Amino acid sequence: MAKGKMGRPTDNPKPYRIAVKMDQESKDILDAYCAQENVNKMEAARRGIKLLKAYLK
Repeated sequence: MAKGKMGRPTDNPKPYRIAVKMDQESKDILDAYCAQENVNKMEAARRGIKLLKAYLK
């Protein structure tokens, strides 16, 4: 029997979890973006985080 979790193999594992509390306006923006781009909330969050890279010094 195999040890560990079984699942779809990936080249980009995502072992980190975060929880976020947000206000109604942020939730509405996130929901609208997800509907428009047909992505889930985590994919939208990943995209937003990657946009922050331009602001790093």
